Amino acid sequence: MDYRKLGPSGTVVTAYCLGTMTFGAEADEAASHKLLDDYFAWGGNFIDTADVYSAGKSEEIIGRWLKARPTEARQAIVATKGRFPMGNGPNDIGLSRRHLGQALDDSLRRLGLEQIDLYQMHAWDALTPIEETLRFLDDAVSSGKIGYYGFSNYVGWHIAKASEIAKARGYTRPVTLQPQYNLLVRDIELEIVAACQDAGMGLLPWSPLGGGWLTGKYKRDEMPTGATRLGENPNRGGESYAPRNAMERTWAIIAAVEEIAKAHGVSMAQVALAWTAAQPAITSVILGARTPEQLADNLGAMKLKLSDEDMTRLNEVSAPQPFDYPYGKGGINQRHRKIEGGR
Repeated sequence: MDYRKLGPSGTVVTAYCLGTMTFGAEADEAASHKLLDDYFAWGGNFIDTADVYSAGKSEEIIGRWLKARPTEARQAIVATKGRFPMGNGPNDIGLSRRHLGQALDDSLRRLGLEQIDLYQMHAWDALTPIEETLRFLDDAVSSGKIGYYGFSNYVGWHIAKASEIAKARGYTRPVTLQPQYNLLVRDIELEIVAACQDAGMGLLPWSPLGGGWLTGKYKRDEMPTGATRLGENPNRGGESYAPRNAMERTWAIIAAVEEIAKAHGVSMAQVALAWTAAQPAITSVILGARTPEQLADNLGAMKLKLSDEDMTRLNEVSAPQPFDYPYGKGGINQRHRKIEGGR
């Protein structure tokens, strides 16, 4: 495994993280424990979960695995998240001190831990002052309940505001952002990546395979069927079939990934993962494998080194396509200048 620092911190994690959103839903406890066993046997040390995954069951499954595997547990870096509803009341959701206090204690109990290594705010909360959230997180670090904190699904101004307020007030600062990022979805490059780099934060991309699209399992103008995520629900979230199928860009990217995979004698998934892991500011790529076979194939990306020509082709075919100003060519040109001056 390739090791990297957890953002600007001194903690070290593996370049591929085991995502556990399927635990307790698509994978029962035995299957989930098998995935954890295999991942750690490969040399992995980084687990990502959330309180809302299977309504707490994912954390409980991980907690029982950690208790049964003390050797692995000693090396495990555990990340979880809070923010989304864990009850029906008005204070069972959000980033208020009230909700996060309960959510953090519940996550610690389910995981069987005294400290969570990385506690992440699962999404922005427009109703709670950011100062309240940051003060809670600083207190949680000081009390030893969490080691570090980060964000998930924040946009550029959220990151800039939160990191600068934390700095100005002398609070512990965030170390990571967990965004959606893959060859099909590169919009974070327009502003969010730069905001994280400016704040010194690392990136933990989720959905690096685009919900399965970049594995080659879906075909053009052929509605998905069978035991796949879109086969079970073609309208599933942002990766739903109809909108992506209608975009020529989707199939150009998939074709490029397929050709490069064939040239290297590897799976398309490994090409897509290797590309993501090689991008600026990436700390660890979150794998969402549902079976041991998928996990083994995904982890094979560790051995793949894409050539400069491969990277150029993938970068060009998947380039974000903003309209123009301020994220298009005109805006980009205005944000840079030649050191020697001139027009």
